[in-house]
Amino acid sequence: MPLVKKTQGFVFACCFIAAFFVWSFFAFAQNEEDCSMDKIEQAETAFTRDDYQALLEKCKKFYEDKTKEMEKSVGKTAAEKKELASAIAGLKSKIGGIDKKISQANSMIKDLTAQIQNTQTSIEKTIGQIGEMQRRLGNLLQMRQEEDKKSTLEILLADGTLSGSFDDLMALESINVNVQDLLKDVKKLETNLESQKSDMDSEKKSLENVVVAQMLSKKETTKQRQEQEKLLQFTEKEYQKYLSEQKDAKEKATKIGNLLFALLEVPEGGIQFEDAVALAKSTAGQVGVRPAFSLAILWQETRIGQLKGGCYLKNASTGDGVYIKSGNSAPKTMSPTRDVPVFLSLVSSLQGLNYLKTDAFSTPVSCCMFKDGKPYGWGGAMGPAQFIPSTWALYADELEKVSGHVASPWNIKDSFFANAIYLKDLGAGAQNYDRELNAALRYFGCSNTWCKTNYGRPVMAAANCFQDYMEKNEMSAACRDLIF
Repeated sequence: MPLVKKTQGFVFACCFIAAFFVWSFFAFAQNEEDCSMDKIEQAETAFTRDDYQALLEKCKKFYEDKTKEMEKSVGKTAAEKKELASAIAGLKSKIGGIDKKISQANSMIKDLTAQIQNTQTSIEKTIGQIGEMQRRLGNLLQMRQEEDKKSTLEILLADGTLSGSFDDLMALESINVNVQDLLKDVKKLETNLESQKSDMDSEKKSLENVVVAQMLSKKETTKQRQEQEKLLQFTEKEYQKYLSEQKDAKEKATKIGNLLFALLEVPEGGIQFEDAVALAKSTAGQVGVRPAFSLAILWQETRIGQLKGGCYLKNASTGDGVYIKSGNSAPKTMSPTRDVPVFLSLVSSLQGLNYLKTDAFSTPVSCCMFKDGKPYGWGGAMGPAQFIPSTWALYADELEKVSGHVASPWNIKDSFFANAIYLKDLGAGAQNYDRELNAALRYFGCSNTWCKTNYGRPVMAAANCFQDYMEKNEMSAACRDLIF
């Protein structure tokens, strides 16, 4: 392929990539702006319910996607941090090794310097000895020369005999030979010392060169380490930034999720456990009831929204209905005088506000209980908190003040508030075992031994499990078996 075409293709690819990133940036920025919490708060009153719900769904997905992207960035920068930290540790180790070598070389240089100084001192002493020997040898030579000049008569007159004079000459010659031999040995010693000093000077110079090279290597390695440390600091900043953005996106996704399920009827399967815990803390804590106890009642009633009513009301005059699963007739589904009129009015008003998707005859409510094979009492309880319509009506105005909108028993947040407010009125605000157990039995509408065994005590056991989880952020195996 010609170079020109390759270049054109490369330029096109770069332009395409750049355009993609620019588009992505503006799209991301637009979503970030649209999904700011201020915009969402404004939209709650400015938008229709459906448009507000659509915005929440869009923004929840946006922040969930952003959380995932930030998680990837956190993982990537964490790996980079680990790699940089490993490289810095390697450079530190290398610098430590260089310092050790420099220290060893300097120690050897110090020893050699001392040895060189000692050798130099020995050389100087030896040179002094050589000088002294040369002086003595000169004196001997002069004495011999003077003896050689004497006549026989002078020798006889001085010594008295020729043999004595000869002995003197022989002694002088012997001393001369000894001095010359010693002089040779001393000069040889000087030569050896000079050679040793030269070798030590050479070795010292070599070690000094090694130290210089090691110092240069240390300087370069230190520079690399500093560069890596700067890069690590930058990466740490990026890491913390990504962590912060991930945390922020996750918190916003959770908050928007809470707003979203607060709008909706209870979703199939109920809500997530963590969401239920957070919502109980918010609602029951605001009312003055122990959140773990409030949550335990909701768990006992519907497994926190997982279980819906098993019947549909079908006959408003008699209050009879049908079982949802089988389609068979279900007696005493709802009290026709006490609850049916309230129920029909409530469902109609919620449909008018687009708060409820089903009509009165296809909205699940509880079936009546049976005792000794016969229908006992009336069914008709609604939503996660299982309020019968007439009881719900007693709290509707108070719930509207708390929530700021028309309350719905199928709205998850409204049902949590209704549960907490009702429990407080039943005495659970005292937050002690006996008062809470009594409130649970009154909530169920029964106080005999069977009710204590099958409703009251399971509620209190579940409350203990929820309390432990809220305090310790963990749950025992026994509690997990009970709750889940």
